[in-house]
Amino acid sequence: MKLSNDTQQEFRHSVARATRRMRSTFAATPLQRNAFLSDRYDAEIYLKREDLSPVRSYKIRGAFNAIVEALNHGANDQFVCASAGNHAQGVAHACAHFGVKGVIFMPVTTPRQKIHKTRSFGGDMVEVRLEGDYFDETLAAARAYCAQVNGTFLPPFDDENVITGQASVAEEICQQLPEDVSIDMIVMPVGGGGLSAGITRYFADQSMDFRFVEPKGAPSLKTALMAGKVTRLDSIDSFVDGAAVAQIGALNFAALRDFSVKHCLLVPEDRLCATMIEMLNIEGIVLEPAGALSIDGLRDIDDIRGKTVIAIVSGGNFDFERLPDVKERALRFEGLKKYFILQMPQRPGALKDFLDLLGPEDDIARFEYLKKSARNFGSVLIGIETRAPEGFARLTDEMAKAGFAFEDITDNTALANFII
Repeated sequence: MKLSNDTQQEFRHSVARATRRMRSTFAATPLQRNAFLSDRYDAEIYLKREDLSPVRSYKIRGAFNAIVEALNHGANDQFVCASAGNHAQGVAHACAHFGVKGVIFMPVTTPRQKIHKTRSFGGDMVEVRLEGDYFDETLAAARAYCAQVNGTFLPPFDDENVITGQASVAEEICQQLPEDVSIDMIVMPVGGGGLSAGITRYFADQSMDFRFVEPKGAPSLKTALMAGKVTRLDSIDSFVDGAAVAQIGALNFAALRDFSVKHCLLVPEDRLCATMIEMLNIEGIVLEPAGALSIDGLRDIDDIRGKTVIAIVSGGNFDFERLPDVKERALRFEGLKKYFILQMPQRPGALKDFLDLLGPEDDIARFEYLKKSARNFGSVLIGIETRAPEGFARLTDEMAKAGFAFEDITDNTALANFII
């Protein structure tokens, strides 16, 4: 987005003012050089740790600034939002700080942990209302209530004050970066586009490479860039809930529309899980799926070597009840776990014959045998983990030679999600 010098300076002044205000409630999040990632990519990789904000995401910034500006312009103390995650927690925290009333609408299906955190941040100043099975229903209920009470609605991303608040991430990066270091590239996650719009506008007058990382199942920015206009996706994969948005914000797209589609990186959800597990095990960093997008996107940047790269770690609100699913998806992506439907002959010793085919590094993680009378074969659902992906080539070859009929259903999403 090209801005005039005056417009650019005015925006930066607004961002600087918003950043100073935020210091009354939380400190700047760290900008940390990460040795593990720097060594892997032969580059200087810095992580902007938004997962270490008071609400463990950058969303507190936009919510805080939007409420400040609304109060400065005479808004009453009734603020309303709709959210199933980080925006709700940011609004709750800001309402408690300013001592204003907040009513937060969340879907009935929202995990209990997120509801509890929102209530704990807001305290007596926030009321949480559970409305609708789907977010669109929740949003409609929130807007209807807001109109009824003549309140102030706080959008999660498609709002100028929210964009300005999110741009405080860029202001802090400039303050924290060592004087002898210049930025070559900023890698950031995209959902509704508030963060990316703010950061690119802040650095609009500088020669800098931007990369936008989206989940493969919700490419709202890439779809809009390809169409040349804001476009609503027919369906999305909601696994990366912090960035699974069906339509990018109109104001945000206006700031991003001049970027090439080549700047968009789409990451597979299963690969993202592998990155989450890796960062947890190696670096001790707990990331939600959206929070790991930028780090995972580094895998797909061909010209990263030798550059100084800032990756925005956007959030760490991870519900550990999801960990088994994340681990499962990571193993499948890495080729360390597969599921088969096996036709087991109905004869004594058939099971032993199969078990003899397993190697020393193969482990049965799931086994369900359905024996039916008057059948020559029984169906077996079997899940196998191994330490080396190449072990499966040997195993399937041995199974075929032994005459076992089988089907690999690991990549059959519909079937795997139903029975696994």
